[in-house]
Amino acid sequence: MKVSSLIAIVLLAAAAGAHAQGMSMPMKPAASAPQSSVPLVDAKVKKVDLKKGLLVLDHGDLPNLGMPAMTMGFDVADRKMLQGVKVGQKVKFQAEIIGGKATVTELKPAG
Repeated sequence: MKVSSLIAIVLLAAAAGAHAQGMSMPMKPAASAPQSSVPLVDAKVKKVDLKKGLLVLDHGDLPNLGMPAMTMGFDVADRKMLQGVKVGQKVKFQAEIIGGKATVTELKPAG
């Protein structure tokens, strides 16, 4: 390999590295953010499955999870949270990723 080719390769590699430093990656939610500092999110209950401990919510943005508004199923941290929850009910909730799954950690009626 010629010296000029080797110099060109080194310069390209250095330029690529400098370019990569200027690029930003999507931010992940801060794992250390205290849960109490994250506001509760409005949602409407679409399904309640007491047996599976599953709650399907049509929810607003979840900033702590970097998740946009959508309808999706959540595990619940404690199945007792589902007692008295009904389809169509408006609620406020917070969720975290626990064991790799989106899990409701706080749930209360909206109002």
